[in-house]
Amino acid sequence: MDAPLPQTMIEAVRRFEEPQVAHDYFVAIRWPQGVACPRACGSLDIKYYPKHRRWYCRDCRGQFTAKVGTIFEDSPIGFDKWLPAMWLIASNRNGISSCEVARALKVTQKTAWFMLHRLREVMANESFELLKANAVEADETFIGGRRKMGRFPDGRAQRRAPGYGKMTVQGMVERKGRIRAFVVLESDKLTLADRIRQHVARGTTIYTDAAAAYMGLKRDFTHYAINHAIEYVNGHIHTNSIEAFWSVFKRTIRGTYIAPRPKHLQRYVEEQVFRFNARKEKDGERFPRALKRAEGVRLTYKALIEKP
Repeated sequence: MDAPLPQTMIEAVRRFEEPQVAHDYFVAIRWPQGVACPRACGSLDIKYYPKHRRWYCRDCRGQFTAKVGTIFEDSPIGFDKWLPAMWLIASNRNGISSCEVARALKVTQKTAWFMLHRLREVMANESFELLKANAVEADETFIGGRRKMGRFPDGRAQRRAPGYGKMTVQGMVERKGRIRAFVVLESDKLTLADRIRQHVARGTTIYTDAAAAYMGLKRDFTHYAINHAIEYVNGHIHTNSIEAFWSVFKRTIRGTYIAPRPKHLQRYVEEQVFRFNARKEKDGERFPRALKRAEGVRLTYKALIEKP
């Protein structure tokens, strides 16, 4: 790209206010070595029709636009709105609501809601690699309404587990490194411990709290546990890194998104994970990193609203 990358939101808005400029920017991000057919042939023998912003492949004899094969496919929204929307969600630490995006881009709230979910799908499009730092912290948290105290028929208080009626989110973070988090259906030993074995390299040093679900990790890892009923830090034994992530994530859910549906919760988790893993980058670096993931991802409105 000849022009420098925008570094602030105002620079991004000015840069992408012209649809053609925004279109050319995405083309340069998607095809840095030159435009190629997005279909199976991958041909470079193509012809461009600038009036319609469309290419013709001489090998497979098909036509395509810059949106084909990306999360933007079949969207009537232009890149002059898509790119600022991506900037907003990638740069705001506590997320951004669909109402704010709708006002900023002059689209309906329903359209903005669909756009943001598609962009979250892009943020989740990351290559898999085992966490294998010298120290990894693991923990789970619960997302949902406030816990209500149940009552027995005779009026006595009924104690309930912290996650009663809530969704469980499990996370694993390398100290000063990457994080991986996901919604889990159960918070039992089989589910939580197996997830750690799937995502963390064997032999890694694992730090958790004293929950019984993690007590069997010593067979595969060097495991240290901190009992939060007694203390939160004991030398190098603590879970402060993952707790810091939960703090920001819960502030995003409670303050920005308020009450996300359980079936959409994983996308909100991925959004926060993306920003956390790119926390050392500036907005101007984080924005193209997100755009480069747009290829090969698809989310239709029907799939978004269908019942789980």
